[in-house]
Amino acid sequence: MDKGTHVKDPSSYRRLVGRLIYLTISRPDISYAVQQLSLYMTNPLTTHYQAAIKVLHYLKNSPSQGLFFPSQSTMKISAFADSDWASCLDTCKSIIGFCIFICSAIISWKTKKQNTVSRSSSEAEYRTLGSLACELQWLSYLFNDLHLPLSHPTPVYCDNRSAIYLAHNPVFHERTKHIEIDCHVIREKIQKGLIHLLPISSSDQLAYAFTKPLPPKLFTQLVSKLGLFDIHRPT
Repeated sequence: MDKGTHVKDPSSYRRLVGRLIYLTISRPDISYAVQQLSLYMTNPLTTHYQAAIKVLHYLKNSPSQGLFFPSQSTMKISAFADSDWASCLDTCKSIIGFCIFICSAIISWKTKKQNTVSRSSSEAEYRTLGSLACELQWLSYLFNDLHLPLSHPTPVYCDNRSAIYLAHNPVFHERTKHIEIDCHVIREKIQKGLIHLLPISSSDQLAYAFTKPLPPKLFTQLVSKLGLFDIHRPT
């Protein structure tokens, strides 16, 4: 993404990406691509503009695709968290991503490059879990205001077993002191019964769609599991 000439009119690129950012409100499937494109708002290259056009082509091929919210569903909250450690070749910063579901309907998601460099994949995963814990806490307050209190801890699926182990380990080691704040946040939410960390295989990690580029087949499979459907698909 760093090859090519400078775009003659950077404002056109910014307007295009700005519209795509707005569209991610209802299209979580383009969140990762738009996040990557938004990194080059200051000084976009022609390759970045071409990549943005490809996103438009993808959207044109699925104009009626949208989120499906079933009318009959239980208040069963679940969440998936993932990170792509040191994926940025320029800064070595990681990409964090998570998604939250009510039953099978996705209600919240996020893709973002971390502000600081993580020294290990476990640290990158911890920062993702920290962001997810804050989002779940906010949703808990919202549901309480709606008189729909969450009676059970929210299962959070993570494919990094070392991060799960550290979250339940009350002893801080020398190699984890630099992530102590995130450890405290996650451990506090576990102890208060807000979240319950569970392991999951990488092949079943739905948050992959928010942290890394995927081959078409795997991407299509994950998008269908996110609750995105073509509402005008012929039967």
